[in-house]
Amino acid sequence: MARTLFTFIVALVCISHAALSLAADAPAKARPNIVWIFVDDMSANFGCYGEKTIKTPVVDQLAADGSRFSHAYVTAPVCSANRSALITGMYQTTIGAHHHRSGRGKEKIHLPQGVVPVPVLFQKAGYFTTITSWPISAKNAKARGKTDYNFQWDAKMYDHGDWRARAKGQPFFTQIQLPGGKLRGGGRMNPNIIQKLGSATSPDDVTLAPYYPRDPVLLGDWAAYLDSCRETDRVVGEILDRLKEDGLLDTTYVFFMTDHGISHARGKQFLYDEGMHVPFIIKGPGIAKGAVRSDLVEHIDMTATSLALAGIEIPSWMQGRDILAKDYKERDAVFAARDRCDETVEGIRAVRTQEYKYIRNFYPDRPMLQPNNYKDNKPILITLRKLHDAGKLTALQDKLLFAPTRAHEELYDLKADPFELNNLAGDPAHRDTLLKLRARLDEWMKKTDDKGRLPESDAMYDSDMAEYVGGRGGKGDSQTEKNIALMKKWAIERPMKVNP
Repeated sequence: MARTLFTFIVALVCISHAALSLAADAPAKARPNIVWIFVDDMSANFGCYGEKTIKTPVVDQLAADGSRFSHAYVTAPVCSANRSALITGMYQTTIGAHHHRSGRGKEKIHLPQGVVPVPVLFQKAGYFTTITSWPISAKNAKARGKTDYNFQWDAKMYDHGDWRARAKGQPFFTQIQLPGGKLRGGGRMNPNIIQKLGSATSPDDVTLAPYYPRDPVLLGDWAAYLDSCRETDRVVGEILDRLKEDGLLDTTYVFFMTDHGISHARGKQFLYDEGMHVPFIIKGPGIAKGAVRSDLVEHIDMTATSLALAGIEIPSWMQGRDILAKDYKERDAVFAARDRCDETVEGIRAVRTQEYKYIRNFYPDRPMLQPNNYKDNKPILITLRKLHDAGKLTALQDKLLFAPTRAHEELYDLKADPFELNNLAGDPAHRDTLLKLRARLDEWMKKTDDKGRLPESDAMYDSDMAEYVGGRGGKGDSQTEKNIALMKKWAIERPMKVNP
């Protein structure tokens, strides 16, 4: 009798344990797939965002089938700092990954205790994690896609380069990296891409911001950029077709976003809207169709929102927010930072509300367009400098692009001045707004432990610069070396000034 009872109890425990295991596995199997389509160097130049010169039917339809965020901004307007923030859901300034292409030499950057990249969280929840470029092929799946993280990370956080390699029924988290604005090499579009598109955008149809001259080089470059938007739109269609072919489109959340704005004089690397404002679209089960949200969101919100949609708890340390949560409280401001890019030492901070933007320059005694080998070799910068030297720019263009120094503080009325042309920081009528936003920025820098409040150490700068001038097996770059020497000279003559 006792033996029979014992056998029954053991059997009951085993059955209960098996049932609990199945219950634990069930949510993972039922969880949706998460796909990030993440694009390089591209602003919100799509039809659904008001672009008139070109047509972008696929992205427009994605917005119609999902929700579009009209006021999405990056926390860093350059690739590696942006991607370091996105993959952790943390401000790059908090995790010490704010300098572009840093931690690549002997000196390394490690994430703060407890902070892990989001693919790790997906893996722990049973997800298959992939990262790839497009099209997905055996070669691309092996090579994986662009990461560009400034901190040390384990390549094992990505299982593969193709979601089709997962176990049957396993949910997946995929990042698809597209070159976007980088497709326009030397200000021109690849003829093969134009052939795919069927035509090229005419430079005569291009509209430029008032701080850019209507020069043939700039017009041709912007036309090529718009064609890169068209090509991106076409490729997004291919991605959606592959998901549909696999029977996954209805169970997958698709995010579409870019890593910062267009690579141009006042765009990429800077905190004007040309560099900060990006497209942001979400499509998937239960997402409101055709909805347009005008509240302020940051690009790191994509990380937290993705976890929430997957049924994964958002870590307490994560600074991004679930913007789809029922109890979500809209942001009344977004924040951004720009720090060293390549060899060029810099420090800029911004806080943006719906009405105003406040920018603080940590190096006001230096020109905005400091020497930078990466940007100075672009045809648009070469042309702008030639026009400046020849006195062919307007007074406004000269002032905004080539003034020898900058204001320590900038304040813009974004409703009246969307191109951010008229700095109101010294206007007594806007004194209250200036003081309010100055305090908001100070509070954010302190609360988030902004590590850019102090200059980068000589050891880290020298370590990274060794990589730039030959550490990767190259013979060195004389112009970069000259710029490095200038940065060290200016560190003494034109030092950092954090507080106004």
